[in-house]
Amino acid sequence: MAEQLKILYADDDPDDLNFFRDVAGSIDPPILLSTHDEGEDLLRELRDSDPDHEIVFLDLNMPGKDGFDILREIRTIRGLEKVPVVILSTTSDAKSVSRCLKYGANFYMQKPTTFSALKKSIEEAIAIDYSTFRPSKKNFLYRNPSNRNVVF
Repeated sequence: MAEQLKILYADDDPDDLNFFRDVAGSIDPPILLSTHDEGEDLLRELRDSDPDHEIVFLDLNMPGKDGFDILREIRTIRGLEKVPVVILSTTSDAKSVSRCLKYGANFYMQKPTTFSALKKSIEEAIAIDYSTFRPSKKNFLYRNPSNRNVVF
């Protein structure tokens, strides 16, 4: 039997964390979910876990260490260089998206505002085979139909 997928999600907004928890709880097959309201806690858990069965979802706009800082740090930690990192942010400007690609994120999604759209986004992100997926300008940005204003 395959290991159960674990998602680690860092976001400083309690409403966004609760929304993500609710949606993730409806996904089949069930996933393990660990949420953090700051990036440092997420980094601590990552260092102490099995990154082979994990995907990190990361908000960019957080106080203290922001998502860009956390992403860069994940990419420098031995053993975590290949853990998939999916950016899930309200930020949608081309400069931020380009920075995330440059810093080593695997996938970028603007936060959906509906349950069904977030569920579809998460399902799309966890269905990717990150062992063979190579992010590029053509495939890095998830284009959810409900988020038409993202430009990259």
